[in-house]
Amino acid sequence: MPKTAITYVGGPTALLEYAGLRIVTDPTFDPPQTYSDPDETELVKTAGPGLSRADLGQVDLVLLSHHGHKDNLDWEGLELIAQGVPTLSTLEAASDLFGGSVVGLDNWEIHDFGDITVTAVPALHGPPGSEKMVGPVIGFVLESPGWPTVYISGDNASVPLVRQIGDRFAPVGIAVLFAGAARVPGLDAALTLTSEDAVAAASALKAEKVVGLHTEDWQHFSESRADLEKAFDGTGLLVPTPRGTRVEL
Repeated sequence: MPKTAITYVGGPTALLEYAGLRIVTDPTFDPPQTYSDPDETELVKTAGPGLSRADLGQVDLVLLSHHGHKDNLDWEGLELIAQGVPTLSTLEAASDLFGGSVVGLDNWEIHDFGDITVTAVPALHGPPGSEKMVGPVIGFVLESPGWPTVYISGDNASVPLVRQIGDRFAPVGIAVLFAGAARVPGLDAALTLTSEDAVAAASALKAEKVVGLHTEDWQHFSESRADLEKAFDGTGLLVPTPRGTRVEL
């Protein structure tokens, strides 16, 4: 039987091979650049992807935690979705993004895709009360007969929400955690999990393995991959994921 596998692309982006499908998380494939928009915080991308969109191969499904920030959906990522790849995201993303391939889900809503049951789970992109500034975000839980349960956090900073998810789904076979403690001017708090919070999240999920994303390639990430590795040192949970390399889980 094929194994679950992941290829780390960069930032929040990975190619997940699961239950016979090829799934991309928060697609970002642009080269390094600065994103400036009068209505958004300026974001600076410092490194390109470990795998280009052209070399990605078949994509069956995109799991998009939210669409309003370029470090989660950049121009190349938008092109991928525009090709009609089925995409699960927030209700707001389904309303804003063109085409009919984006399905919006509310918290705890279930969507069946192939042999996979996808549950949209709550996420908070910053401290309580920050929703009006950063917009709605969701995470995902994937289940399929004979395959490990997979949790994908999206840009979530709330460990209490992860505990709620753990109450429903633990033990989780693979926890894909967006860390990096992202910070932007005007909001004095981490917008994604800190490294220590990621350890607490893994514990709440009773995770057997952890894949760390969202720790590199953007200037507003305040913690690095090295910080995440240090926090998980001695646990045996964090899976090494060299950029652009397929890793069986």
